[in-house]
Amino acid sequence: MVSNAKELAEKRLARLMAAMNLEEPDKVPLAGVGGDIVPAYSGLSMYEYCYDSEKALKAMEKFLKDFPCDWPFAASVSGLDGRVFNVAFSEFPDISINLTFITGPMHDALGDKYYRYPGREISEDSSPQFIGGSFMEADEYDKLIEDPVKFIAETVLPRACRNLETPRKAMATMVRLGTEISKFNAMMMQTVGLMQELGYPAMALGGAYAPLDLIGDFLRGVENLLLDIRRYPDKVKAATEALVEPIMNYALAHKNIGATLAFIPLHLNEYLSPKLYKEFYWPTLKEVIVRLVNEGFKVMVFFEGRHDAHLETILELPKGWGVAYFEKTDVVKAKEVLKGHTCVMGGIPMGLIVGGTPAQIDEYVKNLLEKVKPGGGFILAPGVGTAPRETPVENIKALIEAVEKYG
Repeated sequence: MVSNAKELAEKRLARLMAAMNLEEPDKVPLAGVGGDIVPAYSGLSMYEYCYDSEKALKAMEKFLKDFPCDWPFAASVSGLDGRVFNVAFSEFPDISINLTFITGPMHDALGDKYYRYPGREISEDSSPQFIGGSFMEADEYDKLIEDPVKFIAETVLPRACRNLETPRKAMATMVRLGTEISKFNAMMMQTVGLMQELGYPAMALGGAYAPLDLIGDFLRGVENLLLDIRRYPDKVKAATEALVEPIMNYALAHKNIGATLAFIPLHLNEYLSPKLYKEFYWPTLKEVIVRLVNEGFKVMVFFEGRHDAHLETILELPKGWGVAYFEKTDVVKAKEVLKGHTCVMGGIPMGLIVGGTPAQIDEYVKNLLEKVKPGGGFILAPGVGTAPRETPVENIKALIEAVEKYG
């Protein structure tokens, strides 16, 4: 069994790496779904899934056994994005990499205002929610620019986290947070072991962030930031430039765990015109990506929403830099623009998986793969990996079977 699992993992990894290296694998790799459907398939509430690691592992095992794919990264991610904490601790690499995802218990320890968790701020069957917020004033850009780590750690986080409001509270909170990080790391080690037993490649995933997204998501709030771009353009640019180094310090710390792939989710990209994107967003994001590539990483960027207006900018990156994962962008068009330069990922609308029929899914996959399979450099995936609780399991099976037939 171990030998078979090892061989299967090697095949799956070779398939993924061939696609990332712009080659044609033996079969189009499939990145599977995750999200609310994973606990729902085992009859768990989201509260149980977020707060009971033993039940969560069993639910993950059942789901991954019954719905095999090449890359189940969407089914193995726990918690919500915590990049502001990564920056705050970027001078301590052994700590910063442990705060990429803020779990329910970590959220409880921090008392933060960034997230809502089931059984806490929302009902037990609701999905965890990132709501962000504004915890920095417009007249504080100079402080952010002067020393972004100091400003975020000492000014922003005490505003954003009730349990960091005073030094005495903060001391107790850090002890509690450390305990929860240890528990989470133990769960992640069990998850890696489970993946290996089931024949999945053990790919250590690092992370980075777009500097402008960090300001919009965690410091100013998206609406305020969009106004700031008009009112204080030079300050916003300088702030993004100041954030590059702490983001890189956090990102490069993943070398210590053997990561060679860095994940960057984008949020503001579809809110900006091509002019604003090229002026405020792309320069520092491009710098982060290029520096990671120069350090030996492949980079996977999740281009949220519709990225069609900005496709050409991806060609400014080094050939073979990594994976462009698209949510709503037409992957056929993206493949035409990026062929031979960038591995393209995506293609399956979540609406089809949730609301379609097995026959419709089969036909859709057949038609899509006829267009994007030739030449390789493509990974099939849902446009967004998180499937809702009500997703018909027969549709997930239909997707897997269609890839087997046409991939």
